[in-house]
Amino acid sequence: MILFPAIDLKEGRCVRLLRGDMAAETVYSDAPADQARLFQEQGFRYLHVVDLNGAVTGEPVNVPAVEAILAAVSIPVQLGGGIRDLSTIETWLKAGVRRVILGTAAVRDPELVRRACAEFPGRIAVGIDARDGRVAVAGWAETTDMTVAELAGRFEDAGVAAIVYTEINRDGALEGLDLESTLRLAHATEIPVIASGGLASMDDIRRLTQPRYAVLEGAIAGRALYDGRLDPREALSLLSTAHGGAPAYGNA
Repeated sequence: MILFPAIDLKEGRCVRLLRGDMAAETVYSDAPADQARLFQEQGFRYLHVVDLNGAVTGEPVNVPAVEAILAAVSIPVQLGGGIRDLSTIETWLKAGVRRVILGTAAVRDPELVRRACAEFPGRIAVGIDARDGRVAVAGWAETTDMTVAELAGRFEDAGVAAIVYTEINRDGALEGLDLESTLRLAHATEIPVIASGGLASMDDIRRLTQPRYAVLEGAIAGRALYDGRLDPREALSLLSTAHGGAPAYGNA
């Protein structure tokens, strides 16, 4: 099982938001590349990066920061935020991103997801961000009428490499992962699912070691890491011991 440390980028800095509120930010670093390098040194084997400004505007914004992260680490990076056309997908993959995450585009332009999966096998993920069971888009600013299950089902045969499922009401709140909802999604689709939103402590890591959660590809950790609530090496060791190490990732 993969434990992804998260780097959320806003105006070039590494921040964490509370429940997706762009005005409720905590700044953790003015040098995201240094943070990425630290995560690699701590033993993490994969990195989750989000361009928060891009998610809102619909196009990449924090390009220099992402490029600096890619230059700073050798571990695979998955990137979401503001990626809504084939050209942008191709640009990021050529720049060194291992896997791109399509969120708003998955709702508004599902054919783009299918085309991208066909052109870049194993390198396209779908981000499903939910508030009270309904999918949110545009940097979580808009909530649709679409359910999580409906959106996942749309891409069952598309070749999507993974679904990043985020419970918005828990994100950044340190209330614990919504593992039951995540598990329901994982059992409802053949696409690997990554849990996101609310991972709070080593207790969440210990829960993830239970056999019933082995179906998940992994989980994303943000504020709990930055606040020192997780011991990186212990967390990685527990998950590796319980689930036999990290699975293959994209073309790695």
